[in-house]
Amino acid sequence: MTLQTAVAQDECNLVLRGKVVHLENNEPIDGAFIWIVEAERGTVSDAMGNFRIQNICPGKITIKVQYLGHKDQFEEISMTSNSNLTIRLVAEDINLEGVDIHGHQDALLTSNTVSSIYGDVLRENRGLNLGELLKNIPGITSYSSGTNIQKPVIHGLHSNRILILNNGVRLEGQQWGAEHAPEIDPMAAKEISVVKGAETVRFGPDAMGGVIMVNPEPLPIKAGQSGQIDLIGFSNGQGINGSAYLIGGSEKIKGLGYRVQASSKMAGNIRTPDYMLDNTGLREFNFSGGLGYTTQTLGTEIYFSHFQTTIGILKDAHTGNLSDLQSIIENGRPFNTPDFTYTIQNPKQQVDHQLLKLKAHYHLHDGAKLNLQYAFQRNHRQEFDRRRGELDARPALDMELFTNTLDFSYTHQTRKNWDGSVGISVIQQANSNIPGTGVTPLIPNFDMFNFGIYAIEKFTNGPLEIEGGLRYDYRWTDAARFANGQLQEKVYQFNNASAFIGGVYAFSRNWTFNSNLATAWRPPNVNELFSQGLHHGLAAIEIGNPDFVSEQSFKWLNTLNYADRSLNIELTAYTNRINNYIYLNPVQEQFVSLRGTFNVFEYRQTDANLYGADISALWEISKKWEMFTRGSMVRAINLLDDTFLPFIPSDRIESGLNFKLNNKSGRINSKIFFSNFSVARQNREPEFDFAQAPPAYSVWNAGIQNRFKSKDKFIHIGLHVNNVFNVAYRDYMNRFRYFSHEIGRNIFLKLNYEF
Repeated sequence: MTLQTAVAQDECNLVLRGKVVHLENNEPIDGAFIWIVEAERGTVSDAMGNFRIQNICPGKITIKVQYLGHKDQFEEISMTSNSNLTIRLVAEDINLEGVDIHGHQDALLTSNTVSSIYGDVLRENRGLNLGELLKNIPGITSYSSGTNIQKPVIHGLHSNRILILNNGVRLEGQQWGAEHAPEIDPMAAKEISVVKGAETVRFGPDAMGGVIMVNPEPLPIKAGQSGQIDLIGFSNGQGINGSAYLIGGSEKIKGLGYRVQASSKMAGNIRTPDYMLDNTGLREFNFSGGLGYTTQTLGTEIYFSHFQTTIGILKDAHTGNLSDLQSIIENGRPFNTPDFTYTIQNPKQQVDHQLLKLKAHYHLHDGAKLNLQYAFQRNHRQEFDRRRGELDARPALDMELFTNTLDFSYTHQTRKNWDGSVGISVIQQANSNIPGTGVTPLIPNFDMFNFGIYAIEKFTNGPLEIEGGLRYDYRWTDAARFANGQLQEKVYQFNNASAFIGGVYAFSRNWTFNSNLATAWRPPNVNELFSQGLHHGLAAIEIGNPDFVSEQSFKWLNTLNYADRSLNIELTAYTNRINNYIYLNPVQEQFVSLRGTFNVFEYRQTDANLYGADISALWEISKKWEMFTRGSMVRAINLLDDTFLPFIPSDRIESGLNFKLNNKSGRINSKIFFSNFSVARQNREPEFDFAQAPPAYSVWNAGIQNRFKSKDKFIHIGLHVNNVFNVAYRDYMNRFRYFSHEIGRNIFLKLNYEF
């Protein structure tokens, strides 16, 4: 090798990174082939449409992009530095069996930090609820009321500060309660993504803490049919969970696609390592269906989903008198020792949720597009208390929430530098307390109207992406209820602007840096303003304050990523200053009534600072061995009182090893895995709580996953064991930690058939 050749090779250290998407809807393309013509080498895009080609020499190169069912696209690039490219492929008018051109699900292209669960990871975690499943992402924890009720927490924020998008529609239920789990069926998801930064500009005030996107498989517009069946059994609760879905495209009507899905779940009493928990069973039944029609210029979709669940509430959380409440907290476990049963008695909750979505998009010239989406949701929540006689059959809390949303946007796209969108969004809600409960409603009837207008623009140049946006929202709320025989009514009007600026920079072949600075706001929710009574699902008294003002947030989030062939490390650090932060605080008193004795929690408002860091790493030690770790920490300070805020996750880390075995034919793939999940004691407690924060704990999980291939069909069989050594522990973020321990050992047997 000559000196000149060696120098030339040393200079060939440039990196081309980018994303391949469908022109008609911005949906990422998995498996597109990106080829450097001159060098005769290339790569394949991943499930998010991303690709990276390293060791490129300076000068002009020609990129050829191919994907079955689409026109080949060529791009000429002058490589003088690391470059970034977004490639939009055009669907080709051909008839091929089994070709999927996904047509109805917009990808979120954002400079914010996005983490996703899909493919094998999602399949292996089937059977878990949404809160448990999302713990696979660093920085995501859960806020729970027992084992069956969990809601996601992003960087210490939850409930109305986290927006959940169900197939592109903002989920609107009674999500303000700690025991109000999201009405989401994870079995219907093809991909679940989390945006950790504030996305208020895109989605409005409820996204100040982040966004969770639960997306089913996109509707196809080519002929063909596929599906899968899941069957899962689990030992703790002696439960079973089944799911099936079918997706396909019509052979007779070109451009017509369909998808149907259904799932069911049943479990009995949960067991801790040492005792059974009374009345902790679960019933769930869900189904959904979608139908879409797409041409080269027009796309339409109709979607409907139904979610229904009945959840038992731990009986021992509803005590009869003050001494019983104090005794069970001091005892650290229930006095009642029940037998196993599938029967669910009072106290319990029953929830059903329906969603109807109508969506259309129309393509203009030069890649521009008009988008229109309307959605209707009905959420019916009933909570049953332990009452005597015929009253026991009547709900103590009976609420119906109706929501209408309308979103309209215009997006423009160019191949090289500029992408952007402008839009408006309208939300109308009506909440009604159904008469006949015999109990004063916890929250009043209310009507709410929200109008928002926004603009977002992104500039891409070589290794740099810069994105910014502005939004203005106006919210009107009219709340009314009867108290002491008189009608009380109050009207609120809130309005505010939000903005963000962010960027992504690839400053070497392996290193990428994301930074996002955002302002956000959130008006107080009705429960924070008006709660004045027993929250049955939590067995607690909650007291609101009608004089609360809007929260104001300023969050700065930074992510550094290193990736090569065998190692991927991601580190995220953030700080979030929230003025007028609203939080639920335990009060040093109990409420005694004829219905029982309950802890009292009061909503308060302060200035807060939340900051922390997440880390994840995946190291492919060899072709057979793989090591992973993920961890997070968050700090939350009450700036006015110089104290700590309650219900903030403690530090945690999970590490594990995967051992992979593949036979030579590729028809059988196996993976053995084990991991350790450790959580520190929450030493940053508020000044008062009903019980001290529980001690640190560490649990081990293990399992084996097998895949068998026969032609174009796959069978996956898994045996997973959570809490292998049956460790007894409590988690600080569980509102029922005052009364009981967490779930003990749980063995899952999972069967998945893809056809």
